Amino acid sequence: MVATRPEYNPRMPEPSPPYWLLISVLFSSVPLTPALALMLHQAAYDLYSRDAAAGQVGGDIVSGLVRNLRKEMLLGTIAGPAFEAELETARGPGKVRFLLTRQGLELMRQQGSERPAAREYLN
Repeated sequence: MVATRPEYNPRMPEPSPPYWLLISVLFSSVPLTPALALMLHQAAYDLYSRDAAAGQVGGDIVSGLVRNLRKEMLLGTIAGPAFEAELETARGPGKVRFLLTRQGLELMRQQGSERPAAREYLN
């Protein structure tokens, strides 16, 4: 049996970048799964884009508040805007401090500019 390569489908969404390119965790008192890391990234990127102070985050097994600390932080050679999340999980409350990486911010900007513009309707 010969393995075939899947054909390109332009309607298929591009896979999301791995979470370790998007955020860098400074501290976490809860186990950080890829799904939770992406959820935190999405909430933080939304706050960063709107220059908002705080926003709710939630899912099936976690809920809480993400705060924009409005500071730039540096961790080794990784720099970016800092955020803090206070979460309620199945294992109890927890806190996560993290920053959005510059590489992740640039990737999100590129993805945003590649999205098609919303259609305008005449009615």
